[in-house]
Amino acid sequence: MKICVFCSANEQIDPVFFKRAEELGKWAAENGHTIVYGGVNQGLMECLGRAAHEAGGHTIGIVPTIVEKTGRLSDYVDIEIPCDNLSDRKQLMMDYADIFVALPGGIGTLDEVFTVAASATIGYHQKLVILYNTKDFWNPLITLLDDLQSRGMIRGQWHDYIKPVESIEELKELID
Repeated sequence: MKICVFCSANEQIDPVFFKRAEELGKWAAENGHTIVYGGVNQGLMECLGRAAHEAGGHTIGIVPTIVEKTGRLSDYVDIEIPCDNLSDRKQLMMDYADIFVALPGGIGTLDEVFTVAASATIGYHQKLVILYNTKDFWNPLITLLDDLQSRGMIRGQWHDYIKPVESIEELKELID
């Protein structure tokens, strides 16, 4: 399976988030899954790519040309797919991946999560987004989604498109 992972490219974040990224990359590689990700050599992205690569796995980096020009392409990208901008990147990620996992991240990660989920709600695909809720990182978003649901702002049930998990074991159940 091709698992697209959305996550932070920042360095100065909770060390537990790095541990979870490493755990996910290693598990994916050991179980024959390919990691699709942003391909940046910083933060959780670099940690994830390195862990998958060192465990014998394969990675596909979908990398905007501006990232490559600034020298931020990870050495752990096995297959690089260049793109023009973030919109292209998200579309390519949706095209290549079978399922999506969101580790902690910022505006870019939120953009990716909602692009994939919104595309699913109107029938472009039936691919799931998993929120890996390490240290309750995604709790504020889950609360917001529940509120939007209760106000009738979400068509259907948001849990049909986005599934929060608390552990790698729960994540594995959704992927395997």
